[in-house]
Amino acid sequence: MSLPAPVVTGIAFLVALGVLVFVHELGHFAVAKRLGVKVLRFSIGFGPILFARRRGETEYAISAMPLGGYVKMLGEEDSEEEQAEVELQPERAFSTQRLGRRSAIVFAGPAMNFLFAFVAYLALFVAVGAEHPSDQPRVGGVSQGSPAERGGLVAGDRVLEVDGTAIATWEQLAKTVRDSNGATLHLVVDREGTRVPLNVTPELRPAPNLYGEETEEAYLIGIAASQDWERVGPLEAVPLAAKQTVSASLVVVQGLALMVQGRVPLKELGGPIAIASAAGQQARAGARYFVSLLAFLSINLGILNLLPIPALDGGHLALFGIEAVLGRPLRRRHREIAQQVGILLLLSLMVFVFYNDINRLVRG
Repeated sequence: MSLPAPVVTGIAFLVALGVLVFVHELGHFAVAKRLGVKVLRFSIGFGPILFARRRGETEYAISAMPLGGYVKMLGEEDSEEEQAEVELQPERAFSTQRLGRRSAIVFAGPAMNFLFAFVAYLALFVAVGAEHPSDQPRVGGVSQGSPAERGGLVAGDRVLEVDGTAIATWEQLAKTVRDSNGATLHLVVDREGTRVPLNVTPELRPAPNLYGEETEEAYLIGIAASQDWERVGPLEAVPLAAKQTVSASLVVVQGLALMVQGRVPLKELGGPIAIASAAGQQARAGARYFVSLLAFLSINLGILNLLPIPALDGGHLALFGIEAVLGRPLRRRHREIAQQVGILLLLSLMVFVFYNDINRLVRG
Protein backbone atom coordinates (compact mmCIF):
# COMPACT_ATOMS: atom_id res chain seq x y z
CA MET A 1 0.00 0.00 0.00
CA SER A 2 1.53 3.30 -1.12
CA LEU A 3 1.41 6.37 1.08
CA PRO A 4 -0.53 9.47 -0.05
CA ALA A 5 1.57 12.06 -1.88
CA PRO A 6 1.30 14.71 0.91
CA VAL A 7 2.55 12.17 3.47
CA VAL A 8 5.51 11.21 1.24
CA THR A 9 6.29 14.90 0.72
CA GLY A 10 6.20 15.60 4.46
CA ILE A 11 8.41 12.63 5.33
CA ALA A 12 10.87 13.39 2.52
CA PHE A 13 11.12 17.03 3.60
CA LEU A 14 11.79 16.16 7.25
CA VAL A 15 14.36 13.53 6.27
CA ALA A 16 16.12 15.91 3.87
CA LEU A 17 16.15 18.77 6.36
CA GLY A 18 17.26 16.56 9.23
CA VAL A 19 20.07 14.96 7.25
CA LEU A 20 21.41 18.25 5.86
CA VAL A 21 21.30 20.09 9.21
CA PHE A 22 22.85 17.12 11.02
CA VAL A 23 25.68 16.87 8.48
CA HIS A 24 26.44 20.60 8.67
CA GLU A 25 26.44 20.79 12.46
CA LEU A 26 28.40 17.53 12.70
CA GLY A 27 31.26 19.30 10.91
CA HIS A 28 31.41 22.03 13.57
CA PHE A 29 30.97 19.47 16.36
CA ALA A 30 33.62 17.01 15.19
CA VAL A 31 36.36 19.61 14.65
CA ALA A 32 35.56 21.39 17.93
CA LYS A 33 35.82 18.09 19.79
CA ARG A 34 39.03 17.20 17.94
CA LEU A 35 40.59 20.52 19.01
CA GLY A 36 39.52 20.08 22.63
CA VAL A 37 36.81 22.76 22.67
CA LYS A 38 33.96 21.99 25.06
CA VAL A 39 30.65 21.55 23.23
CA LEU A 40 27.72 22.33 25.52
CA ARG A 41 24.88 21.48 23.13
CA PHE A 42 24.33 19.90 19.72
CA SER A 43 20.84 20.84 18.54
CA ILE A 44 18.84 19.99 15.45
CA GLY A 45 16.45 22.93 15.18
CA PHE A 46 16.13 26.24 17.02
CA GLY A 47 13.89 27.52 19.77
CA PRO A 48 12.30 25.55 22.62
CA ILE A 49 13.86 22.13 23.19
CA LEU A 50 11.46 19.25 22.54
CA PHE A 51 13.79 16.42 23.47
CA ALA A 52 17.25 16.34 25.01
CA ARG A 53 19.69 13.79 26.33
CA ARG A 54 23.07 14.44 27.91
CA ARG A 55 26.04 12.25 27.15
CA GLY A 56 29.25 13.30 28.82
CA GLU A 57 29.67 17.06 28.74
CA THR A 58 27.37 17.60 25.73
CA GLU A 59 23.57 17.85 25.57
CA TYR A 60 22.06 16.47 22.36
CA ALA A 61 18.71 18.10 21.55
CA ILE A 62 15.87 18.34 19.04
CA SER A 63 14.27 21.78 19.06
CA ALA A 64 10.90 23.10 17.91
CA MET A 65 11.93 25.07 14.80
CA PRO A 66 13.48 22.58 12.34
CA LEU A 67 14.86 25.11 9.83
CA GLY A 68 18.46 24.82 10.97
CA GLY A 69 20.49 23.83 13.99
CA TYR A 70 23.45 24.87 16.09
CA VAL A 71 26.47 23.73 18.09
CA LYS A 72 26.87 25.71 21.29
CA MET A 73 30.45 25.87 22.56
CA LEU A 74 31.92 27.15 25.79
CA GLY A 75 32.81 30.84 25.59
CA GLU A 76 30.22 31.87 22.99
CA GLU A 77 27.97 33.63 25.52
CA ASP A 78 28.74 36.42 27.97
CA SER A 79 26.71 35.12 30.92
CA GLU A 80 28.43 35.30 34.32
CA GLU A 81 28.14 31.54 34.81
CA GLU A 82 29.74 30.75 31.46
CA GLN A 83 32.50 33.33 31.85
CA ALA A 84 33.33 31.84 35.24
CA GLU A 85 33.71 28.43 33.59
CA VAL A 86 35.89 29.97 30.86
CA GLU A 87 38.20 31.35 33.55
CA LEU A 88 38.43 27.88 35.07
CA GLN A 89 39.00 26.10 31.72
CA PRO A 90 40.34 28.71 29.27
CA GLU A 91 41.86 26.01 27.06
CA ARG A 92 38.37 24.49 26.50
CA ALA A 93 36.65 27.72 25.38
CA PHE A 94 35.99 28.60 21.73
CA SER A 95 36.63 32.30 22.35
CA THR A 96 40.17 31.69 23.67
CA GLN A 97 41.32 29.52 20.75
CA ARG A 98 43.87 30.75 18.26
CA LEU A 99 42.44 32.34 15.12
CA GLY A 100 43.32 29.35 12.93
CA ARG A 101 41.53 26.94 15.26
CA ARG A 102 38.37 29.07 15.41
CA SER A 103 38.40 29.37 11.63
CA ALA A 104 38.75 25.59 11.23
CA ILE A 105 35.75 24.96 13.51
CA VAL A 106 33.58 27.44 11.63
CA PHE A 107 34.66 26.28 8.16
CA ALA A 108 34.08 22.62 9.06
CA GLY A 109 30.29 22.99 8.72
CA PRO A 110 30.24 23.96 5.02
CA ALA A 111 33.16 21.60 4.35
CA MET A 112 31.10 18.70 5.70
CA ASN A 113 28.28 19.65 3.30
CA PHE A 114 30.64 19.29 0.34
CA LEU A 115 32.01 16.02 1.71
CA PHE A 116 28.48 14.67 2.14
CA ALA A 117 27.63 15.61 -1.45
CA PHE A 118 30.74 13.81 -2.70
CA VAL A 119 29.86 10.66 -0.70
CA ALA A 120 26.25 10.81 -1.90
CA TYR A 121 27.31 11.06 -5.55
CA LEU A 122 29.80 8.26 -4.98
CA ALA A 123 27.00 6.11 -3.55
CA LEU A 124 24.89 6.83 -6.62
CA PHE A 125 27.67 5.76 -8.96
CA VAL A 126 28.62 2.67 -6.94
CA ALA A 127 25.67 1.40 -4.89
CA VAL A 128 22.62 2.72 -6.71
CA GLY A 129 23.39 1.54 -10.21
CA ALA A 130 26.97 2.75 -10.74
CA GLU A 131 26.04 4.51 -13.93
CA HIS A 132 26.71 7.86 -15.57
CA PRO A 133 25.67 9.51 -18.83
CA SER A 134 27.70 8.34 -21.82
CA ASP A 135 29.90 10.83 -23.67
CA GLN A 136 29.48 9.04 -26.99
CA PRO A 137 28.57 11.25 -30.00
CA ARG A 138 25.14 9.65 -30.18
CA VAL A 139 22.05 11.71 -31.07
CA GLY A 140 19.40 11.61 -28.37
CA GLY A 141 16.93 13.99 -29.99
CA VAL A 142 16.47 16.18 -33.05
CA SER A 143 14.69 19.55 -32.93
CA GLN A 144 11.80 20.00 -35.32
CA GLY A 145 12.70 22.16 -38.31
CA SER A 146 16.41 22.14 -37.40
CA PRO A 147 19.36 21.72 -39.81
CA ALA A 148 19.82 18.21 -38.36
CA GLU A 149 16.26 17.21 -39.25
CA ARG A 150 16.59 18.67 -42.75
CA GLY A 151 19.89 16.82 -43.16
CA GLY A 152 18.34 13.48 -42.23
CA LEU A 153 19.75 12.90 -38.72
CA VAL A 154 17.50 10.87 -36.42
CA ALA A 155 17.60 9.90 -32.77
CA GLY A 156 19.94 6.96 -32.21
CA ASP A 157 22.45 7.93 -34.91
CA ARG A 158 26.05 7.75 -33.73
CA VAL A 159 28.31 10.22 -35.52
CA LEU A 160 31.45 8.47 -36.74
CA GLU A 161 33.08 11.15 -38.90
CA VAL A 162 32.77 14.84 -39.78
CA ASP A 163 34.55 15.97 -42.94
CA GLY A 164 36.71 12.84 -42.81
CA THR A 165 37.78 13.34 -39.18
CA ALA A 166 36.87 10.57 -36.73
CA ILE A 167 34.60 11.73 -33.91
CA ALA A 168 35.08 10.03 -30.53
CA THR A 169 33.13 12.17 -28.02
CA TRP A 170 30.08 14.41 -27.82
CA GLU A 171 32.30 17.37 -26.86
CA GLN A 172 34.39 16.89 -30.00
CA LEU A 173 31.23 16.82 -32.14
CA ALA A 174 29.82 19.95 -30.48
CA LYS A 175 33.11 21.84 -30.94
CA THR A 176 33.31 20.81 -34.60
CA VAL A 177 29.80 22.14 -35.25
CA ARG A 178 30.45 25.41 -33.40
CA ASP A 179 33.73 25.97 -35.27
CA SER A 180 32.16 25.32 -38.69
CA ASN A 181 31.30 29.00 -39.35
CA GLY A 182 28.17 27.79 -41.13
CA ALA A 183 29.94 25.62 -43.70
CA THR A 184 28.16 22.41 -44.71
CA LEU A 185 29.43 19.43 -42.76
CA HIS A 186 29.76 15.99 -44.34
CA LEU A 187 28.82 13.44 -41.70
CA VAL A 188 29.05 9.68 -41.59
CA VAL A 189 26.76 8.12 -38.98
CA ASP A 190 26.21 4.60 -37.70
CA ARG A 191 22.50 3.82 -38.00
CA GLU A 192 21.68 0.35 -36.67
CA GLY A 193 24.98 -1.03 -37.96
CA THR A 194 24.88 0.74 -41.34
CA ARG A 195 27.18 3.62 -42.31
CA VAL A 196 25.03 6.47 -43.62
CA PRO A 197 26.53 9.63 -45.22
CA LEU A 198 24.67 12.91 -44.52
CA ASN A 199 25.16 16.61 -45.20
CA VAL A 200 24.17 19.13 -42.51
CA THR A 201 24.59 22.92 -42.60
CA PRO A 202 24.85 24.54 -39.12
CA GLU A 203 22.91 27.75 -38.51
CA LEU A 204 23.73 30.66 -36.24
CA ARG A 205 21.24 30.41 -33.35
CA PRO A 206 20.91 31.71 -29.76
CA ALA A 207 22.76 29.39 -27.39
CA PRO A 208 21.00 29.43 -23.99
CA ASN A 209 23.06 28.67 -20.90
CA LEU A 210 22.02 26.46 -17.98
CA TYR A 211 19.70 29.18 -16.66
CA GLY A 212 17.91 29.80 -19.95
CA GLU A 213 19.78 32.98 -20.78
CA GLU A 214 20.49 33.45 -24.48
CA THR A 215 23.80 35.16 -23.84
CA GLU A 216 25.40 34.56 -27.24
CA GLU A 217 24.87 33.01 -30.64
CA ALA A 218 26.64 29.91 -31.92
CA TYR A 219 26.53 27.61 -34.92
CA LEU A 220 24.21 24.73 -34.04
CA ILE A 221 22.42 21.92 -35.86
CA GLY A 222 19.64 21.23 -33.36
CA ILE A 223 20.51 17.92 -31.73
CA ALA A 224 20.58 16.81 -28.10
CA ALA A 225 23.01 14.38 -26.51
CA SER A 226 21.93 10.81 -25.96
CA GLN A 227 21.04 9.75 -22.44
CA ASP A 228 22.74 6.38 -22.81
CA TRP A 229 24.21 5.01 -19.60
CA GLU A 230 27.45 3.13 -19.01
CA ARG A 231 28.52 0.97 -16.09
CA VAL A 232 31.48 2.23 -14.03
CA GLY A 233 33.57 0.52 -11.38
CA PRO A 234 34.33 1.82 -7.84
CA LEU A 235 37.70 3.29 -8.87
CA GLU A 236 36.13 5.13 -11.80
CA ALA A 237 33.34 6.36 -9.53
CA VAL A 238 35.67 8.40 -7.27
CA PRO A 239 36.78 10.97 -9.90
CA LEU A 240 33.24 11.01 -11.33
CA ALA A 241 31.81 11.86 -7.89
CA ALA A 242 34.44 14.57 -7.41
CA LYS A 243 33.68 16.01 -10.85
CA GLN A 244 29.94 15.97 -10.15
CA THR A 245 30.48 17.76 -6.82
CA VAL A 246 32.58 20.47 -8.47
CA SER A 247 30.12 20.84 -11.37
CA ALA A 248 27.13 21.20 -9.03
CA SER A 249 29.05 23.76 -6.94
CA LEU A 250 29.81 25.82 -10.04
CA VAL A 251 26.13 25.72 -11.02
CA VAL A 252 25.13 27.11 -7.61
CA VAL A 253 27.82 29.82 -7.67
CA GLN A 254 26.90 30.84 -11.21
CA GLY A 255 23.23 30.99 -10.27
CA LEU A 256 23.97 33.27 -7.32
CA ALA A 257 26.16 35.50 -9.49
CA LEU A 258 23.43 35.82 -12.13
CA MET A 259 20.87 36.73 -9.45
CA VAL A 260 23.18 39.43 -8.08
CA GLN A 261 23.57 40.77 -11.64
CA GLY A 262 19.79 40.73 -12.09
CA ARG A 263 20.00 38.29 -15.01
CA VAL A 264 18.01 35.63 -13.15
CA PRO A 265 14.87 36.94 -11.40
CA LEU A 266 14.74 36.68 -7.61
CA LYS A 267 11.32 35.07 -7.93
CA GLU A 268 13.23 31.90 -8.85
CA LEU A 269 14.41 31.65 -5.22
CA GLY A 270 12.61 28.91 -3.35
CA GLY A 271 12.10 28.34 0.36
CA PRO A 272 11.00 25.45 2.57
CA ILE A 273 7.80 24.83 0.61
CA ALA A 274 9.72 24.58 -2.68
CA ILE A 275 12.26 22.25 -1.04
CA ALA A 276 9.46 20.10 0.39
CA SER A 277 7.79 19.87 -3.02
CA ALA A 278 11.06 18.89 -4.73
CA ALA A 279 11.89 16.38 -2.00
CA GLY A 280 8.46 14.76 -2.34
CA GLN A 281 8.72 14.54 -6.12
CA GLN A 282 12.19 13.02 -6.03
CA ALA A 283 11.29 10.58 -3.25
CA ARG A 284 8.33 9.32 -5.28
CA ALA A 285 10.58 9.01 -8.36
CA GLY A 286 13.00 6.72 -6.53
CA ALA A 287 15.95 6.52 -4.14
CA ARG A 288 18.58 7.60 -6.68
CA TYR A 289 16.70 10.83 -7.45
CA PHE A 290 16.17 11.62 -3.77
CA VAL A 291 19.84 11.04 -2.93
CA SER A 292 20.86 13.22 -5.89
CA LEU A 293 18.61 16.00 -4.59
CA LEU A 294 20.12 15.68 -1.10
CA ALA A 295 23.61 16.04 -2.57
CA PHE A 296 22.67 19.15 -4.53
CA LEU A 297 20.86 20.73 -1.56
CA SER A 298 23.89 19.99 0.63
CA ILE A 299 26.10 21.88 -1.81
CA ASN A 300 23.62 24.76 -1.79
CA LEU A 301 23.72 24.83 2.01
CA GLY A 302 27.50 24.76 2.06
CA ILE A 303 27.89 27.61 -0.42
CA LEU A 304 25.16 29.77 1.13
CA ASN A 305 26.79 29.39 4.54
CA LEU A 306 30.09 30.63 3.11
CA LEU A 307 28.55 33.95 2.00
CA PRO A 308 30.11 36.81 4.01
CA ILE A 309 26.87 37.63 5.83
CA PRO A 310 27.07 38.08 9.62
CA ALA A 311 25.30 35.24 11.47
CA LEU A 312 26.39 32.77 8.76
CA ASP A 313 29.65 30.83 8.83
CA GLY A 314 31.00 33.02 6.04
CA GLY A 315 30.25 36.10 8.15
CA HIS A 316 32.25 34.68 11.06
CA LEU A 317 35.12 33.86 8.71
CA ALA A 318 34.99 37.42 7.34
CA LEU A 319 35.23 38.81 10.89
CA PHE A 320 38.17 36.48 11.54
CA GLY A 321 39.79 37.88 8.40
CA ILE A 322 39.38 41.43 9.75
CA GLU A 323 40.81 40.26 13.07
CA ALA A 324 43.85 38.85 11.25
CA VAL A 325 44.41 42.18 9.47
CA LEU A 326 43.94 44.32 12.59
CA GLY A 327 45.84 41.98 14.85
CA ARG A 328 42.97 42.03 17.36
CA PRO A 329 39.26 41.11 17.48
CA LEU A 330 36.67 43.71 16.54
CA ARG A 331 35.13 45.54 19.46
CA ARG A 332 32.21 43.73 21.05
CA ARG A 333 29.77 46.48 20.07
CA HIS A 334 30.81 46.25 16.40
CA ARG A 335 30.39 42.48 16.45
CA GLU A 336 26.93 42.84 17.93
CA ILE A 337 25.88 45.34 15.26
CA ALA A 338 27.18 43.06 12.51
CA GLN A 339 25.30 40.13 14.04
CA GLN A 340 22.05 42.12 14.21
CA VAL A 341 22.40 43.23 10.58
CA GLY A 342 23.04 39.64 9.53
CA ILE A 343 19.99 38.34 11.38
CA LEU A 344 17.84 41.07 9.83
CA LEU A 345 19.07 40.14 6.35
CA LEU A 346 18.38 36.44 6.96
CA LEU A 347 14.88 37.14 8.31
CA SER A 348 14.14 39.35 5.30
CA LEU A 349 15.36 36.60 2.96
CA MET A 350 13.22 34.02 4.75
CA VAL A 351 10.11 36.19 4.40
CA PHE A 352 10.89 36.73 0.72
CA VAL A 353 11.34 33.04 -0.13
CA PHE A 354 8.17 32.17 1.82
CA TYR A 355 6.37 34.78 -0.30
CA ASN A 356 7.76 33.17 -3.47
CA ASP A 357 6.64 29.74 -2.27
CA ILE A 358 3.13 30.89 -1.44
CA ASN A 359 2.89 32.79 -4.72
CA ARG A 360 3.78 29.62 -6.62
CA LEU A 361 1.09 27.72 -4.75
CA VAL A 362 -1.50 30.38 -5.52
CA ARG A 363 -0.57 30.37 -9.22
CA GLY A 364 -0.65 26.56 -9.24
